[in-house]
Amino acid sequence: MTTDTPTNGTPADDAPVDMAKAPEDGASGAPAPAAEVSTVDPRLLVRQQGFSGYLDVLLRRLRTGELGSVPVVIGLLVIGVVFQLQDSAFLSANNLSNLFVQSAGTGLIAVGIVFVLILGEIDLSVGSVSGMSAAVLAVLNINHGMNEVLAVLLAILTGMAAGAVHGFFFARIGVPAFVVTLAGLLGWNGLMLQILGPSGTINLDGDGVVAHLTNYYFADKAAAMGLATVCVLAFLAFSLLDARRRKAAGVPSRPLSEILLRTAILAVPAYAAAAVFNSYRGLPLAVVIFLGVVVLGDFVLRRTGYGRKVFAVGGSSEAAGRAGINVPLIRITVYAIAGTMAAVGGLFFASQINAANQSSGAGSLLMNCIAAAVIGGTSLFGGRGKTWSALLGALVIQSINSGMALLGTGSALRDMITGAVLLAAVVIDSVSRRTQKTAGRA
Repeated sequence: MTTDTPTNGTPADDAPVDMAKAPEDGASGAPAPAAEVSTVDPRLLVRQQGFSGYLDVLLRRLRTGELGSVPVVIGLLVIGVVFQLQDSAFLSANNLSNLFVQSAGTGLIAVGIVFVLILGEIDLSVGSVSGMSAAVLAVLNINHGMNEVLAVLLAILTGMAAGAVHGFFFARIGVPAFVVTLAGLLGWNGLMLQILGPSGTINLDGDGVVAHLTNYYFADKAAAMGLATVCVLAFLAFSLLDARRRKAAGVPSRPLSEILLRTAILAVPAYAAAAVFNSYRGLPLAVVIFLGVVVLGDFVLRRTGYGRKVFAVGGSSEAAGRAGINVPLIRITVYAIAGTMAAVGGLFFASQINAANQSSGAGSLLMNCIAAAVIGGTSLFGGRGKTWSALLGALVIQSINSGMALLGTGSALRDMITGAVLLAAVVIDSVSRRTQKTAGRA
Protein backbone atom coordinates (compact mmCIF):
# COMPACT_ATOMS: atom_id res chain seq x y z
CA MET A 1 0.00 0.00 0.00
CA THR A 2 1.39 3.37 -0.97
CA THR A 3 1.48 6.45 1.28
CA ASP A 4 0.62 9.89 -0.10
CA THR A 5 3.29 12.41 0.72
CA PRO A 6 2.87 16.23 0.60
CA THR A 7 5.23 18.21 -1.55
CA ASN A 8 7.29 19.33 1.46
CA GLY A 9 8.23 15.78 2.26
CA THR A 10 6.26 15.50 5.52
CA PRO A 11 4.16 12.35 5.82
CA ALA A 12 0.46 12.98 5.34
CA ASP A 13 -0.40 11.30 8.67
CA ASP A 14 1.63 13.96 10.52
CA ALA A 15 -0.16 16.89 8.89
CA PRO A 16 -3.01 18.37 10.96
CA VAL A 17 -6.39 17.79 9.35
CA ASP A 18 -9.54 19.62 10.48
CA MET A 19 -12.19 16.90 10.08
CA ALA A 20 -14.94 19.51 10.38
CA LYS A 21 -13.65 21.16 7.21
CA ALA A 22 -13.28 17.87 5.22
CA PRO A 23 -15.39 17.53 2.03
CA GLU A 24 -18.61 15.63 2.53
CA ASP A 25 -18.26 13.51 -0.65
CA GLY A 26 -14.95 12.03 0.57
CA ALA A 27 -13.29 12.79 -2.76
CA SER A 28 -10.23 14.15 -1.07
CA GLY A 29 -8.76 13.83 2.42
CA ALA A 30 -6.71 17.02 2.15
CA PRO A 31 -7.61 19.89 4.43
CA ALA A 32 -9.41 22.91 3.05
CA PRO A 33 -7.24 25.79 1.86
CA ALA A 34 -6.28 28.28 4.56
CA ALA A 35 -8.21 31.04 2.80
CA GLU A 36 -11.46 29.15 3.30
CA VAL A 37 -11.00 28.71 7.07
CA SER A 38 -13.13 31.27 8.88
CA THR A 39 -11.93 32.46 12.27
CA VAL A 40 -14.33 33.85 14.83
CA ASP A 41 -13.26 36.70 17.10
CA PRO A 42 -13.40 35.40 20.71
CA ARG A 43 -15.11 38.62 21.75
CA LEU A 44 -18.07 37.69 19.56
CA LEU A 45 -18.33 34.29 21.24
CA VAL A 46 -18.23 36.02 24.62
CA ARG A 47 -21.06 38.35 23.68
CA GLN A 48 -23.15 35.44 22.48
CA GLN A 49 -22.86 33.98 25.99
CA GLY A 50 -24.42 37.05 27.59
CA PHE A 51 -23.31 38.56 30.88
CA SER A 52 -21.71 35.31 32.03
CA GLY A 53 -19.33 35.66 29.11
CA TYR A 54 -18.33 39.15 30.23
CA LEU A 55 -17.74 37.86 33.74
CA ASP A 56 -15.44 35.19 32.34
CA VAL A 57 -13.51 37.83 30.40
CA LEU A 58 -13.20 40.03 33.50
CA LEU A 59 -11.86 37.15 35.59
CA ARG A 60 -9.44 36.16 32.82
CA ARG A 61 -8.11 39.71 32.60
CA LEU A 62 -7.61 39.88 36.35
CA ARG A 63 -5.76 36.56 36.31
CA THR A 64 -3.49 37.76 33.48
CA GLY A 65 -2.68 41.08 35.16
CA GLU A 66 -4.97 43.40 33.17
CA LEU A 67 -6.26 45.16 36.28
CA GLY A 68 -7.22 48.50 34.75
CA SER A 69 -8.84 50.88 37.25
CA VAL A 70 -10.04 48.12 39.57
CA PRO A 71 -7.37 48.63 42.30
CA VAL A 72 -7.83 52.41 42.53
CA VAL A 73 -11.64 52.16 42.59
CA ILE A 74 -11.43 49.60 45.38
CA GLY A 75 -8.93 51.85 47.15
CA LEU A 76 -11.30 54.83 46.97
CA LEU A 77 -14.12 52.74 48.42
CA VAL A 78 -11.90 51.50 51.26
CA ILE A 79 -10.68 55.03 52.02
CA GLY A 80 -14.24 56.32 52.08
CA VAL A 81 -15.47 53.58 54.42
CA VAL A 82 -12.51 53.86 56.81
CA PHE A 83 -12.63 57.64 57.20
CA GLN A 84 -16.43 57.70 57.39
CA LEU A 85 -16.29 55.26 60.29
CA GLN A 86 -13.76 57.52 61.99
CA ASP A 87 -15.62 60.78 61.29
CA SER A 88 -19.13 61.03 59.85
CA ALA A 89 -18.28 64.39 58.26
CA PHE A 90 -16.03 62.75 55.67
CA LEU A 91 -18.84 61.87 53.25
CA SER A 92 -20.76 65.09 53.88
CA ALA A 93 -21.61 67.24 50.88
CA ASN A 94 -19.41 70.05 52.21
CA ASN A 95 -16.31 67.88 52.55
CA LEU A 96 -16.79 65.99 49.29
CA SER A 97 -17.33 69.20 47.30
CA ASN A 98 -14.20 70.75 48.77
CA LEU A 99 -12.33 67.51 48.14
CA PHE A 100 -13.13 67.66 44.42
CA VAL A 101 -12.11 71.32 44.17
CA GLN A 102 -8.83 70.79 46.01
CA SER A 103 -8.04 67.81 43.76
CA ALA A 104 -8.16 69.96 40.63
CA GLY A 105 -4.71 71.55 40.93
CA THR A 106 -2.93 68.26 41.61
CA GLY A 107 -5.00 66.46 39.00
CA LEU A 108 -4.31 69.00 36.25
CA ILE A 109 -0.56 68.72 36.76
CA ALA A 110 -0.92 64.92 36.91
CA VAL A 111 -2.56 64.96 33.45
CA GLY A 112 0.73 66.27 32.03
CA ILE A 113 2.64 63.68 34.06
CA VAL A 114 0.51 60.95 32.47
CA PHE A 115 1.76 61.96 29.00
CA VAL A 116 5.37 61.86 30.21
CA LEU A 117 4.97 58.51 31.97
CA ILE A 118 3.48 56.97 28.82
CA LEU A 119 6.82 57.76 27.18
CA GLY A 120 8.49 55.84 30.00
CA GLU A 121 10.16 59.03 31.30
CA ILE A 122 9.79 61.35 34.29
CA ASP A 123 9.44 65.09 34.90
CA LEU A 124 10.74 66.38 38.24
CA SER A 125 10.26 70.05 37.36
CA VAL A 126 6.46 70.37 37.34
CA GLY A 127 6.28 71.76 40.87
CA SER A 128 8.80 74.52 40.15
CA VAL A 129 7.20 75.27 36.77
CA SER A 130 3.80 75.65 38.42
CA GLY A 131 5.19 78.09 41.01
CA MET A 132 7.11 80.07 38.38
CA SER A 133 4.01 80.42 36.20
CA ALA A 134 1.98 81.68 39.15
CA ALA A 135 4.72 84.23 39.88
CA VAL A 136 4.71 85.41 36.25
CA LEU A 137 0.95 85.92 36.43
CA ALA A 138 1.13 87.87 39.69
CA VAL A 139 3.95 90.17 38.56
CA LEU A 140 2.40 90.93 35.18
CA ASN A 141 -1.14 91.45 36.48
CA ILE A 142 -0.57 93.06 39.88
CA ASN A 143 2.81 94.79 39.64
CA HIS A 144 2.61 95.87 35.99
CA GLY A 145 -1.15 96.23 35.57
CA MET A 146 -1.45 93.91 32.58
CA ASN A 147 -4.91 92.61 31.67
CA GLU A 148 -5.47 89.46 33.74
CA VAL A 149 -6.58 87.27 30.85
CA LEU A 150 -3.47 88.20 28.86
CA ALA A 151 -1.32 87.61 31.95
CA VAL A 152 -2.88 84.17 32.37
CA LEU A 153 -2.09 83.28 28.75
CA LEU A 154 1.52 84.44 29.11
CA ALA A 155 1.89 82.45 32.34
CA ILE A 156 0.65 79.31 30.60
CA LEU A 157 2.96 79.95 27.64
CA THR A 158 5.82 80.30 30.12
CA GLY A 159 5.11 76.80 31.42
CA MET A 160 4.87 75.46 27.87
CA ALA A 161 8.22 77.02 26.96
CA ALA A 162 9.87 75.56 30.06
CA GLY A 163 8.58 72.10 29.18
CA ALA A 164 9.74 72.46 25.57
CA VAL A 165 13.23 73.36 26.83
CA HIS A 166 13.31 70.15 28.87
CA GLY A 167 12.14 68.17 25.87
CA PHE A 168 14.75 69.76 23.59
CA PHE A 169 17.69 68.89 25.83
CA PHE A 170 16.34 65.38 26.32
CA ALA A 171 15.33 64.59 22.74
CA ARG A 172 17.91 66.54 20.71
CA ILE A 173 20.97 66.79 22.96
CA GLY A 174 20.55 63.41 24.62
CA VAL A 175 20.66 64.52 28.26
CA PRO A 176 18.71 62.04 30.44
CA ALA A 177 15.23 63.31 31.29
CA PHE A 178 15.89 62.78 34.99
CA VAL A 179 18.89 65.15 34.91
CA VAL A 180 17.22 67.76 32.68
CA THR A 181 14.08 68.01 34.79
CA LEU A 182 16.07 67.91 38.03
CA ALA A 183 17.98 70.93 36.77
CA GLY A 184 14.62 72.49 35.90
CA LEU A 185 13.35 71.85 39.41
CA LEU A 186 16.22 73.92 40.81
CA GLY A 187 16.48 76.50 38.05
CA TRP A 188 12.81 77.41 37.69
CA ASN A 189 12.42 77.61 41.46
CA GLY A 190 15.28 80.10 41.57
CA LEU A 191 13.73 82.09 38.73
CA MET A 192 10.41 82.16 40.62
CA LEU A 193 12.13 83.65 43.67
CA GLN A 194 13.82 86.21 41.44
CA ILE A 195 10.52 87.17 39.81
CA LEU A 196 8.71 87.56 43.13
CA GLY A 197 11.40 89.90 44.41
CA PRO A 198 12.30 90.70 48.03
CA SER A 199 8.71 90.71 49.28
CA GLY A 200 8.30 87.03 48.38
CA THR A 201 4.51 87.30 48.21
CA ILE A 202 2.14 88.98 45.75
CA ASN A 203 -1.58 88.94 46.53
CA LEU A 204 -3.98 88.47 43.62
CA ASP A 205 -7.21 90.28 42.83
CA GLY A 206 -9.92 88.63 44.91
CA ASP A 207 -12.51 89.31 42.19
CA GLY A 208 -10.29 88.35 39.25
CA VAL A 209 -10.34 85.46 36.82
CA VAL A 210 -7.77 83.38 38.70
CA ALA A 211 -9.54 83.84 42.03
CA HIS A 212 -12.72 82.46 40.47
CA LEU A 213 -11.01 79.24 39.32
CA THR A 214 -11.49 77.54 42.70
CA ASN A 215 -14.00 79.88 44.33
CA TYR A 216 -16.78 80.15 41.76
CA TYR A 217 -19.82 77.84 41.94
CA PHE A 218 -22.78 77.53 39.57
CA ALA A 219 -25.53 77.89 42.17
CA ASP A 220 -28.36 76.84 39.83
CA LYS A 221 -29.03 73.15 40.47
CA ALA A 222 -29.73 72.66 36.79
CA ALA A 223 -26.02 73.25 36.07
CA ALA A 224 -24.78 70.16 37.93
CA MET A 225 -27.61 67.96 36.68
CA GLY A 226 -27.15 69.34 33.18
CA LEU A 227 -23.44 68.55 33.18
CA ALA A 228 -24.14 65.01 34.38
CA THR A 229 -26.75 64.59 31.64
CA VAL A 230 -24.40 65.93 28.96
CA CYS A 231 -21.65 63.54 30.08
CA VAL A 232 -23.97 60.53 30.05
CA LEU A 233 -25.56 61.39 26.69
CA ALA A 234 -22.17 62.16 25.14
CA PHE A 235 -20.84 58.78 26.28
CA LEU A 236 -23.92 57.06 24.84
CA ALA A 237 -23.65 58.93 21.54
CA PHE A 238 -19.94 58.22 21.07
CA SER A 239 -20.45 54.56 22.00
CA LEU A 240 -23.24 54.18 19.44
CA LEU A 241 -21.19 55.99 16.80
CA ASP A 242 -18.18 53.79 17.50
CA ALA A 243 -20.31 50.64 17.26
CA ARG A 244 -21.76 51.84 13.96
CA ARG A 245 -18.32 52.55 12.52
CA ARG A 246 -17.07 49.13 13.61
CA LYS A 247 -20.02 47.37 12.02
CA ALA A 248 -19.47 49.29 8.80
CA ALA A 249 -15.81 48.23 8.85
CA GLY A 250 -16.72 44.61 9.54
CA VAL A 251 -14.96 44.41 12.90
CA PRO A 252 -16.45 43.33 16.25
CA SER A 253 -18.57 45.95 18.01
CA ARG A 254 -20.39 46.17 21.31
CA PRO A 255 -24.07 45.19 21.20
CA LEU A 256 -26.72 47.71 22.16
CA SER A 257 -27.39 45.96 25.47
CA GLU A 258 -23.76 46.36 26.56
CA ILE A 259 -23.70 50.03 25.52
CA LEU A 260 -26.84 50.74 27.52
CA LEU A 261 -25.43 48.91 30.56
CA ARG A 262 -22.17 50.89 30.42
CA THR A 263 -24.13 54.12 30.11
CA ALA A 264 -26.27 53.22 33.13
CA ILE A 265 -23.15 52.43 35.17
CA LEU A 266 -21.64 55.81 34.25
CA ALA A 267 -24.88 57.60 35.11
CA VAL A 268 -24.77 56.42 38.74
CA PRO A 269 -21.60 58.29 39.84
CA ALA A 270 -22.35 61.22 37.51
CA TYR A 271 -25.74 62.00 39.05
CA ALA A 272 -24.50 61.13 42.54
CA ALA A 273 -21.75 63.74 42.19
CA ALA A 274 -24.28 66.26 40.87
CA ALA A 275 -26.49 65.64 43.90
CA VAL A 276 -23.53 66.15 46.24
CA PHE A 277 -22.59 69.46 44.60
CA ASN A 278 -26.18 70.71 44.71
CA SER A 279 -26.38 69.84 48.41
CA TYR A 280 -23.57 72.32 49.13
CA ARG A 281 -22.94 75.42 46.99
CA GLY A 282 -23.56 74.09 43.49
CA LEU A 283 -21.31 72.95 40.66
CA PRO A 284 -17.70 74.15 41.14
CA LEU A 285 -16.04 75.79 38.15
CA ALA A 286 -12.81 73.97 39.04
CA VAL A 287 -14.51 70.60 38.55
CA VAL A 288 -15.86 71.63 35.13
CA ILE A 289 -12.41 72.72 33.93
CA PHE A 290 -10.65 69.67 35.37
CA LEU A 291 -13.15 67.27 33.84
CA GLY A 292 -12.92 69.07 30.49
CA VAL A 293 -9.11 68.76 30.45
CA VAL A 294 -9.30 65.06 31.34
CA VAL A 295 -11.79 64.37 28.55
CA LEU A 296 -9.75 66.39 26.04
CA GLY A 297 -6.55 64.60 27.04
CA ASP A 298 -8.28 61.22 26.74
CA PHE A 299 -9.50 62.14 23.26
CA VAL A 300 -6.01 63.19 22.18
CA LEU A 301 -4.41 59.99 23.45
CA ARG A 302 -7.03 57.53 22.22
CA ARG A 303 -8.58 59.11 19.15
CA THR A 304 -5.83 61.00 17.34
CA GLY A 305 -2.75 60.04 15.36
CA TYR A 306 -0.62 62.05 17.75
CA GLY A 307 -1.83 60.00 20.71
CA ARG A 308 -1.05 56.74 18.91
CA LYS A 309 2.46 58.04 18.23
CA VAL A 310 2.94 58.85 21.92
CA PHE A 311 2.02 55.28 22.85
CA ALA A 312 4.23 53.94 20.08
CA VAL A 313 7.25 55.89 21.33
CA GLY A 314 6.52 54.78 24.89
CA GLY A 315 6.28 51.15 23.80
CA SER A 316 9.54 51.20 21.83
CA SER A 317 11.21 54.38 20.64
CA GLU A 318 13.46 52.41 18.28
CA ALA A 319 10.55 50.64 16.61
CA ALA A 320 8.60 53.93 16.44
CA GLY A 321 11.54 55.62 14.70
CA ARG A 322 11.80 52.80 12.17
CA ALA A 323 8.07 53.17 11.52
CA GLY A 324 8.64 56.77 10.44
CA ILE A 325 7.60 58.55 13.63
CA ASN A 326 9.54 61.71 14.49
CA VAL A 327 10.56 60.53 17.96
CA PRO A 328 12.38 63.74 19.04
CA LEU A 329 9.37 65.88 18.08
CA ILE A 330 6.98 63.64 20.03
CA ARG A 331 9.21 63.86 23.10
CA ILE A 332 9.54 67.64 22.90
CA THR A 333 5.79 68.16 22.50
CA VAL A 334 5.00 65.78 25.36
CA TYR A 335 7.25 67.72 27.71
CA ALA A 336 5.68 70.94 26.43
CA ILE A 337 2.27 69.50 27.36
CA ALA A 338 3.58 68.62 30.82
CA GLY A 339 4.88 72.18 31.26
CA THR A 340 1.56 73.62 30.09
CA MET A 341 -0.44 71.51 32.54
CA ALA A 342 2.01 72.42 35.33
CA ALA A 343 1.35 76.10 34.63
CA VAL A 344 -2.43 75.59 34.64
CA GLY A 345 -2.22 73.66 37.88
CA GLY A 346 -0.07 76.41 39.38
CA LEU A 347 -2.81 78.94 38.64
CA PHE A 348 -5.30 76.75 40.48
CA PHE A 349 -3.04 76.55 43.53
CA ALA A 350 -2.58 80.33 43.41
CA SER A 351 -6.35 80.66 43.28
CA GLN A 352 -6.76 78.60 46.46
CA ILE A 353 -4.57 80.98 48.51
CA ASN A 354 -5.28 84.03 46.28
CA ALA A 355 -1.55 84.74 46.06
CA ALA A 356 1.78 83.71 44.58
CA ASN A 357 4.54 83.27 47.14
CA GLN A 358 7.88 81.60 47.75
CA SER A 359 6.23 78.32 48.76
CA SER A 360 4.35 78.00 45.44
CA GLY A 361 5.11 74.64 43.87
CA ALA A 362 7.17 73.51 46.86
CA GLY A 363 6.60 70.90 49.54
CA SER A 364 5.06 67.60 48.55
CA LEU A 365 3.38 68.91 45.38
CA LEU A 366 5.75 67.17 42.97
CA MET A 367 5.46 63.82 44.70
CA ASN A 368 1.68 64.13 44.98
CA CYS A 369 1.32 64.81 41.25
CA ILE A 370 3.51 61.86 40.24
CA ALA A 371 1.79 59.69 42.84
CA ALA A 372 -1.64 60.69 41.50
CA ALA A 373 -0.74 59.57 37.97
CA VAL A 374 0.78 56.28 39.14
CA ILE A 375 -1.86 55.46 41.75
CA GLY A 376 -4.53 56.12 39.12
CA GLY A 377 -3.14 53.33 36.93
CA THR A 378 -0.51 54.86 34.62
CA SER A 379 2.49 52.57 34.28
CA LEU A 380 5.94 53.77 35.31
CA PHE A 381 7.37 51.51 32.61
CA GLY A 382 5.78 53.40 29.72
CA GLY A 383 3.35 52.49 26.98
CA ARG A 384 0.22 52.36 29.15
CA GLY A 385 -1.91 55.04 30.78
CA LYS A 386 -5.00 57.24 30.59
CA THR A 387 -5.73 60.79 31.63
CA TRP A 388 -8.53 59.38 33.78
CA SER A 389 -5.69 58.04 35.94
CA ALA A 390 -4.97 61.63 36.95
CA LEU A 391 -8.57 62.11 38.09
CA LEU A 392 -8.76 58.89 40.09
CA GLY A 393 -5.28 59.28 41.57
CA ALA A 394 -5.87 62.90 42.57
CA LEU A 395 -9.06 61.87 44.35
CA VAL A 396 -7.16 59.20 46.26
CA ILE A 397 -4.43 61.65 47.33
CA GLN A 398 -6.90 64.34 48.35
CA SER A 399 -9.17 61.83 50.12
CA ILE A 400 -6.24 60.81 52.31
CA ASN A 401 -5.36 64.45 53.00
CA SER A 402 -8.96 65.34 53.77
CA GLY A 403 -9.50 62.35 56.03
CA MET A 404 -6.31 63.05 57.94
CA ALA A 405 -7.27 66.69 58.38
CA LEU A 406 -10.64 65.68 59.83
CA LEU A 407 -8.92 63.35 62.27
CA GLY A 408 -6.46 66.06 63.24
CA THR A 409 -3.37 64.00 62.42
CA GLY A 410 -0.10 65.65 61.41
CA SER A 411 1.47 65.84 57.99
CA ALA A 412 4.07 63.21 58.94
CA LEU A 413 1.52 60.38 59.18
CA ARG A 414 -0.27 61.67 56.09
CA ASP A 415 2.94 61.54 54.05
CA MET A 416 3.72 58.04 55.31
CA ILE A 417 0.29 56.78 54.28
CA THR A 418 0.53 58.48 50.87
CA GLY A 419 3.97 56.93 50.37
CA ALA A 420 2.64 53.49 51.28
CA VAL A 421 -0.23 53.87 48.80
CA LEU A 422 2.23 54.94 46.09
CA LEU A 423 4.46 51.95 46.80
CA ALA A 424 1.45 49.65 46.66
CA ALA A 425 0.48 51.10 43.26
CA VAL A 426 3.98 50.56 41.86
CA VAL A 427 4.08 47.01 43.23
CA ILE A 428 0.71 46.27 41.62
CA ASP A 429 1.99 47.73 38.33
CA SER A 430 5.17 45.61 38.47
CA VAL A 431 3.32 42.40 39.36
CA SER A 432 0.73 43.14 36.66
CA ARG A 433 3.43 43.50 33.99
CA ARG A 434 5.13 40.30 35.11
CA THR A 435 1.82 38.42 35.06
CA GLN A 436 1.00 39.72 31.59
CA LYS A 437 4.41 38.61 30.31
CA THR A 438 3.87 35.15 31.79
CA ALA A 439 0.47 34.98 30.10
CA GLY A 440 1.95 36.21 26.83
CA ARG A 441 -0.10 39.42 26.80
CA ALA A 442 2.59 42.03 27.49
